[in-house]
Amino acid sequence: MGGFLEIDHLAVRYGNISAVRGISLQVEEGRIVALLGANGAGKSSTLRAISGLVAPASGKIRFNGEDITGAAAEHIVRLGISHCPEGRQIFPDLTVMENLRIGAFTQKSRKKIGEQTEFCLNLFPQLADRKAQMAGTLSGGEQQMLAIARAIMPSPRLLILDEPSLGLAPLIVRDIFRMIRKINEMGTTVLIVEQNALQTLKVADYAYVLSLGTVIMESPAKKLLENSELVNAYLGKS
Repeated sequence: MGGFLEIDHLAVRYGNISAVRGISLQVEEGRIVALLGANGAGKSSTLRAISGLVAPASGKIRFNGEDITGAAAEHIVRLGISHCPEGRQIFPDLTVMENLRIGAFTQKSRKKIGEQTEFCLNLFPQLADRKAQMAGTLSGGEQQMLAIARAIMPSPRLLILDEPSLGLAPLIVRDIFRMIRKINEMGTTVLIVEQNALQTLKVADYAYVLSLGTVIMESPAKKLLENSELVNAYLGKS
């Protein structure tokens, strides 16, 4: 039986540079799956191909049985995939609430938008206290919370997270990962790219390790976590 998300021999190129070299992986519904590896491994390019931000050079991407290879980003969002990019990319000159409403652009029902807004503010109470504040004046951790909240405003079936802990203090990182686990427990499948390998393996169900655009290892996260020598060799000490 195929996965909820299936990637089959995906290749991504930028001109003459091969960022992803024929990777295959599956994400089962309801799981947290991690893509791990050093800088330049092809992790973010894989995510961008899934969410329609770059066109694959070859290979297939299927979501819930539908071929979405090369589909428009807006169509992919409407199917139920939401991408929280590296670097947050919030709108700094808009308020917290305005950022959230932008995230709900695929929602037609005002009632649903209201319910999802309430869900996000309950999940991230720091944002509830700053609803009218300009997003650019938030702390780094609060901006990351806003980026994740905006990504879950469309009620995605699959949430894609690219380096959610990047540049954050350890206590904030712990909070972010706790929220990721909670989002998953409430029914959202999660695909996460992270350099913080050890923290990610503690919340993930399954992990793929990428190097130079290829999958060099895959394993249940718990087994990978138990192999500290392997984690240090391939992923560095996080």
